[in-house]
Amino acid sequence: MNDTTHVSQVGTGKQLHAPDATLTVIVGGEHTDDRYEIFEIIAPKMDPTPLHRTGWGKSYYVLDGSMLVQVEGENFELAPGSSIAIPARSLHTFTVLSPTVKFLVFSLTGGMGRFHADLDASVPHDRPVDEIFGDIARVLERHDVTLENVEAVP
Repeated sequence: MNDTTHVSQVGTGKQLHAPDATLTVIVGGEHTDDRYEIFEIIAPKMDPTPLHRTGWGKSYYVLDGSMLVQVEGENFELAPGSSIAIPARSLHTFTVLSPTVKFLVFSLTGGMGRFHADLDASVPHDRPVDEIFGDIARVLERHDVTLENVEAVP
């Protein structure tokens, strides 16, 4: 059991890179006995990640910019101060509407952090998604994340 206090100062969180965003770990699962995590996300306007399901629930809280979040076929436009709770295994994605969006993610369990740490370590950061999709698919197979309506990669 983790019984120590964790403090995260500005600029000290570990950065993880995904094809569609940069995540800064504010509170990792290792500090909460794997019960929850908090991330700051900065995402540019680009094609959204395909619809997907994760084994963990999460909430988004927008700090700056705007985004459209799709959950189970419903669209929700979020601006600064808006939030949304996304249940585990819900089909979802987000689209950045402004040039960039900055938001917090509160994730239940340590699954999101493990997934993104693996993605950051296993997938090149400087290549287009279509060139690295095989690498991404192999990371997905190792975690509780599934893409919807995307062809399998050999």
